Amino acid sequence: MDKKSRSVTPKALNEVVGKDAVRTHTGIGELDRVLGGGLVKGSLVLVGGEPGIGKSTLILQLCDKVQGEGKVLYVSGEESAEQIKLRADRLGIHNDDILFLGETDIELIENNILEMKPKLVIIDSIQTMYSDEISAAAGTVSQVREITSRVMRVCKGSDITTIIIGHVTKEGNIAGPRVLEHMVDTVLYLEGERYFSYRILRSVKNRFGSTNEVGMFEMQSEGMVEITNPSSVLISEREDNPPGSVIVASMEGTRPLLIELQALTTPTIFGFPRRTANGIDYNRLTILVAVLEKRAGIPLSSQDIYLNVVSGIKISEPAVDLGMVIVCASSYKNVSIDKTTAIIGEVGLTGEVRAVNLIDKRLKEAEKLGFKKCIIPESNKKLLKEKYDLDIIGVKDVNDAMRAVGLK
Repeated sequence: MDKKSRSVTPKALNEVVGKDAVRTHTGIGELDRVLGGGLVKGSLVLVGGEPGIGKSTLILQLCDKVQGEGKVLYVSGEESAEQIKLRADRLGIHNDDILFLGETDIELIENNILEMKPKLVIIDSIQTMYSDEISAAAGTVSQVREITSRVMRVCKGSDITTIIIGHVTKEGNIAGPRVLEHMVDTVLYLEGERYFSYRILRSVKNRFGSTNEVGMFEMQSEGMVEITNPSSVLISEREDNPPGSVIVASMEGTRPLLIELQALTTPTIFGFPRRTANGIDYNRLTILVAVLEKRAGIPLSSQDIYLNVVSGIKISEPAVDLGMVIVCASSYKNVSIDKTTAIIGEVGLTGEVRAVNLIDKRLKEAEKLGFKKCIIPESNKKLLKEKYDLDIIGVKDVNDAMRAVGLK
């Protein structure tokens, strides 16, 4: 039909009859949390992460947990059936509803999906799939775009939930065209250091839920194990109270986490002092060291400074600034901070301590874990409405904070 002969009439939004998203619980509470309550029927989910981080392990566990919901088709272009079976045996998965297809040709994959009509389809990974209709090699921009488009048409047309696993680049982004993330309904990243056991599953896009949720797991011999109380795990090994160690309250999405920061300052043997940060932004460390030297009068220009976030967690929010300042001062002065003290606050260039958001959630987490004292911004303390079983000290600048913890 000629476009000019068609008539299109706008429809009032209030007249549109919506329908609730039908969700399937994954059986993994932390994954359900990130997804917003479970997998939405007919949705397309993209999971990214570095090689060896645990993407395939987590997804295979998911395939087992949805047992009884229908058939699951696991399509792999990277591993053989024997390799997947070895992983399944290690994870204790013996499920007749999981069917394996070792194929990279999208035409054959489409035929199997349409014939089987499974409840769930796993594509591992999108970069290994190809279409004969495009002359480019598998994994190229044009191939990835075409494969994703075809998978989306088939699965959304048949209301089949699909999970696509994708590789990431050196920068940590999912490899392939950016349009890949725009096409799917949900984008999840599995993060963590390969040599640490903890993993964070983070939602960066979710059409059916919040993008402010994270799930936490620990990689063990039996697979990815949920951590329902991350704060207690992250500070469980902190028994003594050496100088250069403090607890900060950070937010990961809507979840408060109490995390240990450690610092070490030593006299530099070269003319240029060294600054090393692990799990925290290096540039932020250098700024805060300059603030500490200028506003608090601590001579750190002759000191090498090493800062570490314990357990391999990466944190980036400004609310840990004050903890970074205090832990560096603690190491330099060789003075311990009370182990029952948590520190919260953003630090400005003039040394002022600025307010942070969600202060109530942070304080409740500290109270729940048995902390006795919290150093927080004065502007936050003035607005507190609830009563806490904590000694809450409001500070206006870094000098106030140092006096509050006995460094001045």
